Amino acid sequence: MDQKQPGTDSQQQLRQTHVVSCFLLRTDMDQPRILIVQRSQRVGSYNARWAGISGFLESGVTPDEQAYTEIREETGLQGEQIRMLKRGKVIEYQDASIGRHWYIHPFLFEVLTFETVPKLDEAYKSAADGEEVM
Repeated sequence: MDQKQPGTDSQQQLRQTHVVSCFLLRTDMDQPRILIVQRSQRVGSYNARWAGISGFLESGVTPDEQAYTEIREETGLQGEQIRMLKRGKVIEYQDASIGRHWYIHPFLFEVLTFETVPKLDEAYKSAADGEEVM
């Protein structure tokens, strides 16, 4: 009798996984800026890669609610400090190497208010206008 070993079936079912991916936009400077962050070395997938603020969609929570939660947990920004501008269409991605069928719920938020260290804007402008390094 020929029995297949677990995990050797090429038609193995991929685990459906819903995540949110949030992009934070700042428009208060000369040029608009989007925040992307490097994923931790400790996460289970795509560690050390660059991404938006993201996280798994929890059971019983809407993607919108999860987006606000992830932003608050990862940046400390509260709901009144950000505004959802756009909700993108869900993007699917299958990654058989990790056994996942991803459903990515993308969002674009505007950052409304935040406090920075003194002279941060001036320091950025000085760096941007500074001497080129070759």
